[in-house]
Amino acid sequence: MKKIIFLLIAVGLFQDWHKREPVQENIVQASAQHEKVILYATSWCGYCKKTRALLAENNIEYTEYDIEESDEGRKQHKQLGGNGVPVLDVKGT
Repeated sequence: MKKIIFLLIAVGLFQDWHKREPVQENIVQASAQHEKVILYATSWCGYCKKTRALLAENNIEYTEYDIEESDEGRKQHKQLGGNGVPVLDVKGT
């Protein structure tokens, strides 16, 4: 019974997998349309550094908030339900 339930969950998760676009493509498309990209990050985070590099590599303009230094950034990060960093907000998503 457990195997059947697991199989059904797996099928449900992957049935539309080919229709999903990678995150990088979504960010690049948003940038091409001059839509707002916001990065919530910290200065010490390695993943934040990689995210900055990805954005720079694709010439994507973005606004960055250091959630440890910016009260406004920390507030927005919390409103988005951010539990960690980096958090990217592309077009309000």
